[in-house]
Amino acid sequence: MLRFFIVFLSLMIAFSVFGQTGTIRGYVYEKNTGNPVMFCNVFVDNTDIGASTDINGFYSISNLPEGSHDLSATYIGFDTAKVTVLLKKGATVLQNLYMNESSITLGEVKISAAREQAKRTVNISQITVTQKQIKVLPSAGGEADIAQYLQVLPGVVTTGDQGGQIFIRGGSPVQNKIMLDGLNIYNPFHSIGFFSIFETELIRSADVLTGGFSAEHGGRVSAIVDIKTREGNKQKFGGFVSAGPFMAKAMLEGPILKFNEKGSSLSYVFTGKKSLIENTSKNLYSFLADDPNKGLPFAFQDYYGKISLNTASGTKFNFFGFNFQDNYVDEGVTEIGWDNTGGGVNFSLVPQGTNVIVSGLLGISNYAIKIDEESDAQRTSDIDELTGNLDFTFFGNKNEIKYGMELKSVRTDFEFLNPFDVRLVEEQNTTEVGFYGKYKQILGKFIIEPSLRLQYYSSTGSVSVEPRFGFKYNVADNVRLKGAAGKYSQNILSTSNDKDVVNLFSGFLTTPEGPVLGLDKQVLDNKLQISYHGVFGVEYDLSDDIQINLEGYYKSFPGIIVVNRNKTSGDQPDYAVEDGKAYGIDFSVKYDLRKWYIWATYSHGYVNRWDGEQEYPTNFDRRHNANLLASYDIDKKGTFKVSARWNLGSGFPFTQTRGFHNYLNFLDGVSTQYTTENPDDVGVLYSEDRNGGRLPYYHRMDVSVQKNFSFTKYMGLEVTASVTNAYNRPNIFYFDRVSYRRVNQLPMIPSLSAKFYF
Repeated sequence: MLRFFIVFLSLMIAFSVFGQTGTIRGYVYEKNTGNPVMFCNVFVDNTDIGASTDINGFYSISNLPEGSHDLSATYIGFDTAKVTVLLKKGATVLQNLYMNESSITLGEVKISAAREQAKRTVNISQITVTQKQIKVLPSAGGEADIAQYLQVLPGVVTTGDQGGQIFIRGGSPVQNKIMLDGLNIYNPFHSIGFFSIFETELIRSADVLTGGFSAEHGGRVSAIVDIKTREGNKQKFGGFVSAGPFMAKAMLEGPILKFNEKGSSLSYVFTGKKSLIENTSKNLYSFLADDPNKGLPFAFQDYYGKISLNTASGTKFNFFGFNFQDNYVDEGVTEIGWDNTGGGVNFSLVPQGTNVIVSGLLGISNYAIKIDEESDAQRTSDIDELTGNLDFTFFGNKNEIKYGMELKSVRTDFEFLNPFDVRLVEEQNTTEVGFYGKYKQILGKFIIEPSLRLQYYSSTGSVSVEPRFGFKYNVADNVRLKGAAGKYSQNILSTSNDKDVVNLFSGFLTTPEGPVLGLDKQVLDNKLQISYHGVFGVEYDLSDDIQINLEGYYKSFPGIIVVNRNKTSGDQPDYAVEDGKAYGIDFSVKYDLRKWYIWATYSHGYVNRWDGEQEYPTNFDRRHNANLLASYDIDKKGTFKVSARWNLGSGFPFTQTRGFHNYLNFLDGVSTQYTTENPDDVGVLYSEDRNGGRLPYYHRMDVSVQKNFSFTKYMGLEVTASVTNAYNRPNIFYFDRVSYRRVNQLPMIPSLSAKFYF
């Protein structure tokens, strides 16, 4: 297989070198900062030949005849950049463009690279979130965060403002891969669900792939969230410090070697944030805690750093590292703590004289979590990953070929005591190897994107062959049909308990090396977890400012491996299997014109499992989920704005309690005096109707007002006043069955924060 990809690469390089037409490619940068300009249009003047830049600001225009070509780069908010390029036959020329911020107001004139890109890409079930969009949100707790923005995306369900879990089109957290600069992040959200580990000011882009994604991504059976950070400022030193009742943050960035017009630079960026709510809540929010002297039980801190090297040839290296921590302490009830540490280097190489880009990653990470509960035994989980990948992209005028490989070495260590006092301890080491190829071709109004992934799992000794296909048909200039289907696989599994109303702990295991109990109560031969996706949708541009998207989807999950929580003896399998399916529709409307930004979504979905005895809804099956986000700029300069967001969700299912009993563990075996002993431990008798109950509806409104005071061109103060849960809705968070104690999500919380930037 590796030999095949080497030969394939050689053919592509040879094809690009000996072609009779030429190629112009390069990067588009902001002249003031050196940051790439994403999704801008680059075209040859007086022709319909052109391309859009990617998230790195890269563009490639192929099949150009020899001679002189005038290029223009256009993007809203910037002056048009122009350059003349002399192209020889069969040559590939690297030409960067530099854009200055516009000094005039464009009014109603809009240059939409997004619409042109939509006509040229499949992008089904894909939403690209930018830093600007995240900042449109009302700032819960005084800080806009991608954790809050993901909640307003169609197909995404969350556990609310506590718990920090997301479910994407029927996929549980372990079935969704979330990445930071290419490394897997196993717990991206803090236990107070307002905030993630990701610093908003650092996010360059976040691609949310809710289903039907191409073979470029593997190792998960439901969805992908791919978050990439930006580089530090290449021209000047800067940063910010901010503080509010929930946290304090700081960022420093600047050049080591300043950016020049050849495109070379060396820069850095470092960020850090630390929670304050565990201390400030004692005085500001004493009404939130049972004991005002203890404050709220949340604490976290996050640190990230990056050093970036850009060369004049277009080659880039980014060296990065991070540490994220979270603690939830409810004394006498639950204590949870996790730590995530990692780092690595990603790179992009631009070989001279070819139309190929080579990119890659080498990184390592560790995630460890521990929980102590009064009503349960201690659980711990630890996972280490070493990741390496190499990707090759060949650009044609109306086609694109991308192929590559990925290697992962994974170690997991999990320890758990089940309700029958049987201790489960397992340490595993496994390797994953993936090869993929993807081809995109524009055929008139059609765009087709077939792809294939071969995924090897050493823990099962199996190879998964995963064909995938996506298409788009441009019915008219403003109407597009699209669809996708494919096969997906993974070997990682979660140890969370689906009998809990809200899960606070998720441990991780690789595909078990031991036996797995099938639905027929027999041991399975094939332990690989797979899924099949089918998606169909339509995009409709009602006007230049209103975009509508409607998608229907179906996902089949045959053979979901779960921990066998009914195990009563050491000789029974540690794992069991269930079948699942998820289906529904997602609808969204976006209105973006001058002062107004409105984003409305509605999802109607079903997520069911079959355990061999009954079909039941999962504990994250939310039938209805609606979101409305609105933002308005009060002044013309955009320095004074008000935002509001409202969410409505139907209640989650849960397994109802039938009764209680005295829990006798029979530590003395048959000698245990079960007729006379009266143990203190209480056991729970669950209803036979699995997840037959429904929690109440969840709904909440957040509002914020933000004012920016500019002192100089680069220095200013941003003040944000916000109210979370503005009408004080008592939404349930957790219910302790034994003590019969309900714990609600956070009530109405006002906050005031300030950010000084320079």
